[in-house]
Amino acid sequence: MNLFITLYIVNFLRTLIIIAIIYYVIRIFTRYVLPLILENKIKDMQQKMQEKQRQQQRSGNQDGDVTIEYDQKRNNIRNHDNGEYVDFEEVD
Repeated sequence: MNLFITLYIVNFLRTLIIIAIIYYVIRIFTRYVLPLILENKIKDMQQKMQEKQRQQQRSGNQDGDVTIEYDQKRNNIRNHDNGEYVDFEEVD
């Protein structure tokens, strides 16, 4: 009986120590390592956005400009002399 109580206490203390170690590892990770990872990811995203903005400025398109691009394949199929054609489907 005495041995059972001793083993019970030893296992209980070992479990408490493991829980404490896990708690402090997570705490250290979230305090020191996670901010470094997030900072690097944020810098990468900022660089990508700046590069995208530079490319847009080089192309000459401003925000709000409207451009219309025609599909050449669709224009060849339609006959422009017949007027507008609306493709529709009857619903019963």
